[in-house]
Amino acid sequence: MSLSKQNIAEFQRLNYNIYVISVGKGLVMKKIVVFGVGKIAEVFLSLAGDDPELAIAGFTCDRAFMTGSEVHGLPLVPFEDVETVFAPADFTMLVAIGYHELNLLRAERCAQAQTKGYGLASWVSPRAHVPKSCTIGKNCVVMDGASLQPYAQLGDDVFVWNGAVIGHHSTIGDHCWVASNCVISSTATVEPQCFFGVNAAIGHGITIGARSIVGAGAVITHSASADGVYVVGDTPRFRLDSQRFMRIARLL
Repeated sequence: MSLSKQNIAEFQRLNYNIYVISVGKGLVMKKIVVFGVGKIAEVFLSLAGDDPELAIAGFTCDRAFMTGSEVHGLPLVPFEDVETVFAPADFTMLVAIGYHELNLLRAERCAQAQTKGYGLASWVSPRAHVPKSCTIGKNCVVMDGASLQPYAQLGDDVFVWNGAVIGHHSTIGDHCWVASNCVISSTATVEPQCFFGVNAAIGHGITIGARSIVGAGAVITHSASADGVYVVGDTPRFRLDSQRFMRIARLL
């Protein structure tokens, strides 16, 4: 899809919604463009709809992945041309894509957006627990029910999903993904570009090396070097099927 001058003029004529970012005691009004058209962007859009202080102006993605000119009624423009429609002086961007290539693709798009002149926005759900002593970098998303304990630090481009806990005085490096109900214990250090699956647990005061994959339900209690993979096997199927199991259960 290429944009004509008429397309660009029409996009610029429309009065899109305003993205509101809380800063200190006041409110700074910013318009935001979301990079992404997949499930993560849809989740973010759904959350944005529930937050009275958040609105989205439009979407962008690589031209090769475009299948139309709108996403859920909002304009979609190719990333290659995004600055001609959404001027970096007037809009910020949030890159809302998954952990492809251990978060590397998201990191690359963040860098490209900044090269185009965009500031990167972050969003913390009003239903998350984040004390004022915490530090949150650029392009971070903290979902509903997540909890950051005092003095926890998130680097740039960190996604923290529902129910995850980031312990006090812990540090999460850039470009990390923390899935639902994962627990990073106090004073732990997570180096850049790591992935933590659902219900993973990281012990107190340890370091997880860069580009590590900690799978669902894994427990790490000692420091781990870079590029490690830690996975836990599935629960084996019981020898009885569900119908026989229920018949036996009724006899107990």
